[in-house]
Amino acid sequence: MKPLTEREIRAAFVNCTKGEAKRLSVPRDLGDRPWEDLDYLGWRDPLAPDRAYLAAELDGRPRALALRCSGASSRTARRSMCSVCVTTHTGGVSLMVAPKAGKAGRQGDSVGIYLCGDLACSLYVRGRKDAGPGARLHETITTEEKILRTVANLSAFVAKVTA
Repeated sequence: MKPLTEREIRAAFVNCTKGEAKRLSVPRDLGDRPWEDLDYLGWRDPLAPDRAYLAAELDGRPRALALRCSGASSRTARRSMCSVCVTTHTGGVSLMVAPKAGKAGRQGDSVGIYLCGDLACSLYVRGRKDAGPGARLHETITTEEKILRTVANLSAFVAKVTA
């Protein structure tokens, strides 16, 4: 992924108003991110733990989404699988819901997906971050094919939000 600036990220939001995009929290360490290992930039809002954001370059242009995260469950943590990178976690996958773009979103329509709670899918797929024993299923596809699958799954989710 090519590095994005704060300005590019704020301008890329498709499912919130320009005012909301201007006020939301953007990481201050953009220059320190491992851009060459990222398929998308994902982050949680440090002031609002139920909010998360992601930005990706899809079809040659940046797209960003505002997400709401499910709260912590009082039940025991279960092993769950991320719908984007196919990594399993014990208690580390969150249901994240994005308001749809445009009129549908203003009317309350939304789309949900199960994502790695730390939004580090790209690093898990590349083996740069370890989710623990049994987190990665044994697969016969290459790392490059896993990356392509991750990008395709993310693109499909963004397409549902923008449809």
